[in-house]
Amino acid sequence: MTMSEPLVSVVVSTHDRPARLARLLDGLRAQSIACDRFEVVVVDDGSGPATGELLERERARGELQLQVVRHGVARGPGAGRNAGWPLTRAPLVAFTDDDCVPAPSWLAAGLEAAAALPGAIVQGRTEPDPGGGRDKLLLSRTVRVATLGPQYETCNILYPRSVLEWLGGFDEGFGLCPGGEDTDLAWRALERGATATFSPAALVFHAVQRLGLLGTLREATRWTATVRVLAEHPGARAILHRRCFWNVWHYLLWRSLLALVGPAWLRRLVWARHLGQLRARGRQGGAGAWSVPFLLLHDVIETCAVVRGAVRYRTPVL
Repeated sequence: MTMSEPLVSVVVSTHDRPARLARLLDGLRAQSIACDRFEVVVVDDGSGPATGELLERERARGELQLQVVRHGVARGPGAGRNAGWPLTRAPLVAFTDDDCVPAPSWLAAGLEAAAALPGAIVQGRTEPDPGGGRDKLLLSRTVRVATLGPQYETCNILYPRSVLEWLGGFDEGFGLCPGGEDTDLAWRALERGATATFSPAALVFHAVQRLGLLGTLREATRWTATVRVLAEHPGARAILHRRCFWNVWHYLLWRSLLALVGPAWLRRLVWARHLGQLRARGRQGGAGAWSVPFLLLHDVIETCAVVRGAVRYRTPVL
């Protein structure tokens, strides 16, 4: 392939998900803009040999302008992206993840939105992969983004390269697991005067990852470090329910706990409503009556993780 100046660069940090990475690369080859108008930088963040073999095959295929960076040991998604974006040549850098598949119009729509508001961060729409199945969604993880912010997930976002240079990229202190480094980057930019816009047409499909019972409970423990974003960026509290509670389920849990010190009629009323809402949540996720105690346990574990973060970073979050 003849190397030409790209309009946009795609940066992906990947760790041990070669089958999903292969689907992402298929999606990039299917973009509506010509492959010589964008480049791809994949950072292999300490993966096993299968990922390296896949990337070598992709380079040999020669259909994408592909650069590969290899980390001998995993350094985390922030460090992975920071190893990739400085190597890019385009004025726009598009981030997505190795568990995503872009629609064919993804890059074209992102470029159109960026041209309409020069210098802006462009967040695209993200929907669960329709091929991921709908059974037992309660025990699965996916991402849906239908409006601008406030989390600014890197599964689908474009940054002007100048903004990344201005900010120094991602804060690698968030560690090995995804935990707010993308939200932190966007809020640092916004606090310094950057603008952001939303492009519904810049669509990416996010995998539906089946976690199972124990995996879902483990997922609930991961948010302690993420509270740091709220401590450092007050505007990011828009993420929270009523600007204080991690989500509506934490609000309902704290309300029910508070009701325990009230009169019996109040306890019965509040707990009946809470348990009914948990039952509806379980039905929506395709689960039976067992989901009510499971969801209650999940919310207790997640609340404890958030409270640990609130104490560690000295910021009020429940």
